[in-house]
Amino acid sequence: MSNLLLEVKDLRISFQTESGTNDAVRGISFGLEKGRALAIVGESGSGKSVTALALTRLLPEPPAKITSGQIFFEGRDVLKLSSAELRKVRGGGISYVFQEPSTSLNPVYTIRNQIAEAIRLHRPEVKTIDAEVVRWLDAVGIVNPAQRMNDYPHQLSGGMQQRAMIAMALSGHPRLLVADEPTTALDVTIQAQILNQLRDLRKQFGMSLILITHNFAIIRGLCDDVAVMFRGEIVESGPAEEVLKNPQHPYTRALLDCIPRLGANRDRLHTIDYSKLVVP
Repeated sequence: MSNLLLEVKDLRISFQTESGTNDAVRGISFGLEKGRALAIVGESGSGKSVTALALTRLLPEPPAKITSGQIFFEGRDVLKLSSAELRKVRGGGISYVFQEPSTSLNPVYTIRNQIAEAIRLHRPEVKTIDAEVVRWLDAVGIVNPAQRMNDYPHQLSGGMQQRAMIAMALSGHPRLLVADEPTTALDVTIQAQILNQLRDLRKQFGMSLILITHNFAIIRGLCDDVAVMFRGEIVESGPAEEVLKNPQHPYTRALLDCIPRLGANRDRLHTIDYSKLVVP
């Protein structure tokens, strides 16, 4: 039997705009094995988040349209599922953590109510809801979870809001967690804590992870594999350590060269010279 949890084949996504059709994703293919972590890396506008949202058909249609391709999750093509089948995949099979927890959390409900709703939806067999909420808040490192679960989102710091979002995403026992730039809005200390938490939780619960990021620096030690996206295409992919040590595509090398390094003799930060890239 195949060990693939997710397989994307020749996925193409376009957006209809006033100036015409914009091909945001152009025939990408990749797979993710059970228990492994994949980083999809690229600059803003490369198609990373669009790809992530397409996995559970969360793209707004219109203006977005999946023009071709297949997305197999646990052997079933997501693009052919009924609405009822798709609801079971969202949250229970594939769950998301987004960049801005302040816009993802509902400001008028307590953290307890929001996590409890996810538990009831995806794990109706759970009877001790409060105990389960406390367990997940504790798992993501929130101190005094029995007390803090009664807080509203605005009463939590940015880092704690993101931890609460992770707790909510994991409370449905997903087999795949998609983290879309989950630490961009946080300071570097909290960023490191959240990334370490994701790594530990992935190993603890045996789930797979897709990390969407523009920053190569954060994937070392967290992701097994890397897919580099440039202008809607995957231009390079492979084991993370191999890509980091020996990048083959000029865009990958340019991204890596933009990472600031302590002790580097530079008068200014490097930027990407697009004139030297093969533009599709």
